[in-house]
Amino acid sequence: MNITKAVITAAGETQRNLPLQTLVDRDGAEKSVLQILIEEVLRAQIEEICLVIRPGDESAYRNVAGGLDGRLHFAYQTEPRGYGHAIACAGEFVGSEPFLHLVGDHLYISRTEKGCAEQLVEIAAVEECAVSSVQATREHLLPFYGAIGGHHEPEKPKLYRIENVIEKPTPTEAEQRLIVSGLRAGYYFCFFGMHVLTPTVMEILQQKLADNAERVTLSDALTELAKREKYLALEQTDWRYDVGVKYGLLNAQLALALSGKDRDDVLSMLLGLFATRELGERGK
Repeated sequence: MNITKAVITAAGETQRNLPLQTLVDRDGAEKSVLQILIEEVLRAQIEEICLVIRPGDESAYRNVAGGLDGRLHFAYQTEPRGYGHAIACAGEFVGSEPFLHLVGDHLYISRTEKGCAEQLVEIAAVEECAVSSVQATREHLLPFYGAIGGHHEPEKPKLYRIENVIEKPTPTEAEQRLIVSGLRAGYYFCFFGMHVLTPTVMEILQQKLADNAERVTLSDALTELAKREKYLALEQTDWRYDVGVKYGLLNAQLALALSGKDRDDVLSMLLGLFATRELGERGK
């Protein structure tokens, strides 16, 4: 399976401005969140990228692409009909090909020399099927993620055959339907925000839209996918950072800085800040 296309969704009302924000990347250069994401995707040998955005936002995205806007295509979500609908808006771009999908409000830091997307694309190409990155996540975080249930693939480290997908499950639902053998008690496999999807997913999404569903979720489509064809989860031990939550940009910036070339300088700055605060507290 040859994966040369990627779809990044960024049309949500609370999400659309996040890829435009500027951070200092691990190489010490100032970049937009979008540019960092584009570079992550290109490391996976992706040739073309489609951004799903709101109408009127294209020029803003091109301006912060760091000279990489020649790789970009745009699709428009004109009404808020759900996450799955946003992906379906890129249907013409995707055509009948598999594609990498990322959300526009997450950043990723790999623990290895290979990028997170690069690892995922390589696995999907070998297994010739859809693969979603997942991460062992504590139970109290279930309201923030889609989660999967399934079983380990024999003799394939970190790969699991997906049987169930539930969007933001309750702890009771997770305990009943999303158990994965080998995970610590109180942990579940939640989506990492990165998938390689087959054309079947786009077919399912388009059918749900044709059936006049008011909102179309990706999780519903992935549940149907697991019934139709081989669908795997890749356990990721890397780091993801949601820049859309409170202090999310700050957290992502610290993570980039502490894993980059300016790590020692940033640590010194943080120690100086803590020392100043401590002296100030003692002086009260």
